[in-house]
Amino acid sequence: MTMNFAFMCKPNEVTRTGKKVAVIGAGPAGLAATGYLVCRGHAVHVFDKLPYPGGLMVFSIPSRRIRPGHVLEGAKVLEEKFSVEFNLKTKVIASDENVHEEGDDFVDKVVKLEDIINEYDAVLIATGIWKSPKLGIPGEDLEGVIGALEFLYRWKTYELNLLPRENIVDVSRRKVAVIGAGHSAVDAATTALEMGAREVYLLYRRTINEAPAGRYEISEAIREGIKWIELVSPLKVNGSRHVSSITLVRNRLEEPSSGGRPRPVPIPGTEFDLEVDFVIFAVG
Repeated sequence: MTMNFAFMCKPNEVTRTGKKVAVIGAGPAGLAATGYLVCRGHAVHVFDKLPYPGGLMVFSIPSRRIRPGHVLEGAKVLEEKFSVEFNLKTKVIASDENVHEEGDDFVDKVVKLEDIINEYDAVLIATGIWKSPKLGIPGEDLEGVIGALEFLYRWKTYELNLLPRENIVDVSRRKVAVIGAGHSAVDAATTALEMGAREVYLLYRRTINEAPAGRYEISEAIREGIKWIELVSPLKVNGSRHVSSITLVRNRLEEPSSGGRPRPVPIPGTEFDLEVDFVIFAVG
């Protein structure tokens, strides 16, 4: 089913304002904002560094959750019915320093934010976060440690025939530990399993009842073959050059004084090593 980003109006109902708006980022937020703006009668130009609109809906989230074709069809409607101009493979920077980030593989053009501000009546920034957070533990810089976003992005660009197989993080026949219990963690774990990983562990500091992805999602991942280990926190990643294991400590849950989720508290003397070849961080 085509995603309808301009669901608030029909093309023949729009009264043009003569105003021109730049939207930086063609992910879910950027496309939703674009749909709203065109329905208000504004001309919209969208800037994105990827080769297709859709952001993480196309380039990270597995197709079983969101079909890329539905997203691209929705963007096509914006372009053809509402005259939205997509400036793809274009990176917008806020300073003179162009730092390489995740997702920069397709950038052909770099534009300064200041120039866009001077050219448009309004600018909406909807870039999201293209840097995978880490935990700040020893060993994070070893080969074989990667963020969930980059791991999924590399696989999706290969699936879309945009980059060669050499671009992926090949976890086939290897042991993989995924840190986290949100949707990105589940997506990374199940994708690793689909790629042929020998064993995939999903490690979480609380229990399945507090998992951000929800009990059902975690249970489905377990049913597919994911090994779920709860009430553990990573202390360090081990290895000389490449990952060989991860040191974990067991937790107990302590009720917070001000409500919210229970707080994980490490239990001294319960540290242990889990032998893995890859560690994928899906936290924050």
